[in-house]
Amino acid sequence: MKTIGVLTSGGDAPGMNAVVRSVVRSAIALGMNVKGIRRGYNGLIEGDIIDMNIRSVSEIIHRGGTILFTARSPEFKTEEGIKKAVETCHREGIEGIVVIGGDGSFRGGRDLSLHGIPCVCVPGTIDNDISSTEYTIGFDTAMNTAMEMVDKLRDTTQSHERCSVVEVMGRHAGWIALETGIAVGATSILVPEVEYDLQRDIIDKINRTKATGKKHFIIIVAEGVGKVTELAKEIEEITGVETRATILGHVQRGGSPTLRDRLFASLMGHEAVKLLSQGIGNRVIAYREEKIVNYDIYEALQMVKPFDIEAYNIANEISI
Repeated sequence: MKTIGVLTSGGDAPGMNAVVRSVVRSAIALGMNVKGIRRGYNGLIEGDIIDMNIRSVSEIIHRGGTILFTARSPEFKTEEGIKKAVETCHREGIEGIVVIGGDGSFRGGRDLSLHGIPCVCVPGTIDNDISSTEYTIGFDTAMNTAMEMVDKLRDTTQSHERCSVVEVMGRHAGWIALETGIAVGATSILVPEVEYDLQRDIIDKINRTKATGKKHFIIIVAEGVGKVTELAKEIEEITGVETRATILGHVQRGGSPTLRDRLFASLMGHEAVKLLSQGIGNRVIAYREEKIVNYDIYEALQMVKPFDIEAYNIANEISI
């Protein structure tokens, strides 16, 4: 391949810029040209494309968000939209694309591969909900952001002897809630993967903890569980403990990526370019058993990612 493209799609995640940087510099090292496709698949359809070089990606490894911008593209889900994207690739001389995003972005990469434009996908999402990989770029930064904010919230919770019910992001997955909850010593952690009972999993735990002398409590709730305002009211009515709900929201998407996110972004971006340089597409880069590996997109999308129930049970044991 002489020319490849790179795009970011779906929700932004800290570390996307580090992937872009790795892709551009790895490709140039192999003698290839790189086109930056702005605003995801929308940009590919509309021809919003820029030439990139070594200096295009200077001083971005530490920046959150994505310099290529991102967007969701309903038009790309249609056959007509895909054909427009393919025409853009032919016009711009793009022979392969590195796609950075989540499962929806991967399906777009699959569609382009089927239409003759080889794509290699890199998992970039804070939710860590991609089944083919144990780790997604942005997950560590989002958890650290959530942890820092809950630590700050704990100060006022303790001062007022309150209960704080905190919603963290994660869409339909409970990974951010689970690992953040363990890190902040939450009294209870609620995730979509495990059905909870209000009395058993929250009220009884608060009462047992109160009996040991503790007077403030933190409940971490995954976005997929939701209803934190209603839950806070129920807890206060039943226990008599003043309870407040806090939704951390999109602040978890931003910020400078952690070392872990920068590292995996760099390694995965390089691996994606290596595959394209060999004419290999329709692949997903993944982290499994402490190694960077790759899978066929069809295989990756059909995989099932088991929830870490052992860690969840450990959290319950040590939360008193």
